[in-house]
Amino acid sequence: MNRSSSKINKINKLQTYELLPLICSSAALRMDELLRIFLIEAKKRNINKILIYESLLQNYLFTGYPSALIALKILKEIYPGDNSAETEDWDLNKYRERGVKNCKKIYGRKYSKLISNIKSFSPELSNWLVLEGYGKVLGRKNLSLKQRELNIIAVLAVQKFDEQLYSHINGAYRQKIETEKIRRVILNLKLLGEDSFSAFGMKVLKRYLKKKGAN
Repeated sequence: MNRSSSKINKINKLQTYELLPLICSSAALRMDELLRIFLIEAKKRNINKILIYESLLQNYLFTGYPSALIALKILKEIYPGDNSAETEDWDLNKYRERGVKNCKKIYGRKYSKLISNIKSFSPELSNWLVLEGYGKVLGRKNLSLKQRELNIIAVLAVQKFDEQLYSHINGAYRQKIETEKIRRVILNLKLLGEDSFSAFGMKVLKRYLKKKGAN
């Protein structure tokens, strides 16, 4: 069996919670042809487009608008038809309330310290983290916060953002996501063709687990 057919076989065996992070991380890396392969696999399984739409939409928080626009255009190519999630009315108070609630779910007792630390060098980003990140985007319906965290872990691992990845691994544990699921999501990054992505992710995960075990 050649390497290409072996990769296809591995992709075919992925569960939905594993495939969505690969869709997000391939999009983050602008691996457009690989993104198409993952999307075609998702379509074969009848995975709801809304789950994929929400996964790629949230990528703009971590990869920027240009990357998200390209990925969502490819999604439209593979999943033609207008069946994306409904557009929410702008409600800053709702976003802020939802953002605080979700941010506390992820950061727990560290929430206030996190906001204070970010505010010390950027009041705007401390506000946008809550309002834009955890309120407007990550607080949207149709995709669970657990799945969003797994997607984020994959995207941060391939971009090799150490501190942020550590925080979101902690967030995943606070959401009671099993270690094995986190580990599988990270190890699956080898399917992107570069072992350093999964190696980086596993290094951060092991550091987290070591510290967690010491507490």
